[in-house]
Formats: sequence, structure tokens, C-alpha cells
Amino acid sequence: MLSQLLLHPRLRSFCIASVIFMYLLIVVAGNIPGARADIGHFASGVVLHSIAYAVLACLCFLGSTGSLGARAVKAVLAVALMGAGDEFIQSFFPYRGAAVRDWAVDCTAAVLAVLALCAALPKAPR
Repeated sequence: MLSQLLLHPRLRSFCIASVIFMYLLIVVAGNIPGARADIGHFASGVVLHSIAYAVLACLCFLGSTGSLGARAVKAVLAVALMGAGDEFIQSFFPYRGAAVRDWAVDCTAAVLAVLALCAALPKAPR
């Protein structure tokens, strides 16, 4: 029953809109001077990247179509591109910097999130 709810076609557009909104929020808020340092008191960069990009991967997975494998590939590729875009944008700010390690954390979080979804949702409608 949970898989039918999560994979309902009406949920797809909401998931994609949520991905766009969340990614823009990450990019904008993450580049406000001092914001990253302030939130760093509560969670490390690895934790923040892991949670944010795992959620983005789940939303991409649920917002896409196809088999579980196709959804997983689409979600991981989308997160890889978003993570690279975020790091690229950060490279333009003197108080921020691009880090391949952060991008690797983003991709790892996406892979783990979609693997969990593939395990939890044994059947996906096309």
C-alpha cells in the first residue's frame, strides 16, 4: 500500500517541484555569507550534504517514471549534476569553495537513498 501511495502518478509533479525548490534553496542559502558557518554549529558539512542530497535523490526517484532501476539511475544522475552545479556555483564566492569531497558525499548519499527505495519498493509501475 505504501508503494502505491509513493509511486502514485499525481505525486510525481509535486516531487519534481519539490526538487527544484529544495535545490534552489540549497544553492541560495548555502551561499549567504556566514550562513554555512552558522549552521555548522549544529551539523557538519558531511551530515548536511548527506541529508540534503539523499532527500533530493528520493524526490527525484519518486518523481520519475520507469522501472526501479531506471528511476534509480535517473535520480543518481540528477543528484550528481545538482551536486556538481552547487560546487561550481560555490567556486565563484570568495568565502566558499568547491570541494570534490562534498560532491562525492552527495553522490554517495544519492546511491544509498535509491538503494533503500529499491529495497523498500519491490514493484514500480512504468
